[in-house]
Amino acid sequence: MGFRWLLRLSKAQSVTASFCWHGSQRRLFSATIVRRTIMSAWVVDKYGSNDVLRFTKNASFPVINYPNEVIVKVCAAGLNPLDVSMRGGYGAATLSMKRDPLNIQQSGSEFPLILGRDVSGVIMECGLDVKYFRERDEVWAAIPLWKQGSLAEFVVLSANEVSHKPKSLTHVEAASVPYVATTAWSALVNTGGLSKDNCGNKRILILGGSGGVGTFAIQMLKAWGAHVTVTCSRNAERFVRGLGADCVVDYTAGPVEEPLSALDKFDLILDNIGGDTECWALNLLKPWSGAKYVALVTPFLQNTDRLGIADGMMQTAATMACKALKHIVKGVHYRWGFFAPSGPALDEIRDIVDAGKIRAVVEETFSFSQVPRAFEKMEKGHARGKTVVQISDRADL
Repeated sequence: MGFRWLLRLSKAQSVTASFCWHGSQRRLFSATIVRRTIMSAWVVDKYGSNDVLRFTKNASFPVINYPNEVIVKVCAAGLNPLDVSMRGGYGAATLSMKRDPLNIQQSGSEFPLILGRDVSGVIMECGLDVKYFRERDEVWAAIPLWKQGSLAEFVVLSANEVSHKPKSLTHVEAASVPYVATTAWSALVNTGGLSKDNCGNKRILILGGSGGVGTFAIQMLKAWGAHVTVTCSRNAERFVRGLGADCVVDYTAGPVEEPLSALDKFDLILDNIGGDTECWALNLLKPWSGAKYVALVTPFLQNTDRLGIADGMMQTAATMACKALKHIVKGVHYRWGFFAPSGPALDEIRDIVDAGKIRAVVEETFSFSQVPRAFEKMEKGHARGKTVVQISDRADL
């Protein structure tokens, strides 16, 4: 009596084999490659400088643990100054708590750590509850800080963090956008209360407007009809004007508060600089009109790294409360803005990009084998665009 045995392990990267049994004879009809358990990636095994970066072909392959997750094959990854800071241990205390809230694992369990917050790629596998995406969909995403990053062949993400990639952008171009876009969106929309419906009569000041978040914010605000003033160095003036800035003030020409004070007051200030900037910049807001000052440089992660989770959070809360109360009596609102991954936000950003109102600004592209060089480039600092690593081209490894 004969029978057929069909073995199928997964929809993606699976083994599929059919066997026909008849008496004592067995015939193998077909088989595909065994499901992958490892992949290539750049990892760090301890915090430090550029020499802690290590290439491996034996990184653990990401696994879907929740039904709303997807596995994305990485085509391109974007690097940010945050990646350089995280390589050195920035935010380690807070991020370790987020990865292991019950403190079950040993110290250092985050290693080997994969960096990279931007990803553009193709969905390879979907969890059972994922309805909005299908395998082979081209997507982009900003990866949460506590998750393994995009400097690898594959990454696992929640479907809520992923969005369909703009059709008008290549993967390399798309990988330059998600982190700065979701950071700007979180600061301007979630914290600042701006939207495409209320920006038409708003005056916005962006302090440090030639960096990644600033260049994206300029374009998004102009797409929504706001009047945008930007501070930057003289050599970046033409660049930010090309992105749509209405007024540009050169901070290298002297005290920048003097020319800014001569302008009409602003409805919102986005501060990408930090430090003592707020000491004079808050005076540039319209008092008693709901004007907001949104600072993107905050002491939260530094406090928790330095003081521990509990004391660091208490110190941060006290600082925030003090600043907010100090300025509310002057008729302005003081807020902190934070990076917040969001697939729905990227959906709206995608529509603006495909409408031709926002363009990707790529500073330089590196191959997967050149990741250490990309970090060196990022460490030196640059005023324009993003550093992108093309992951899909791995022939030289």
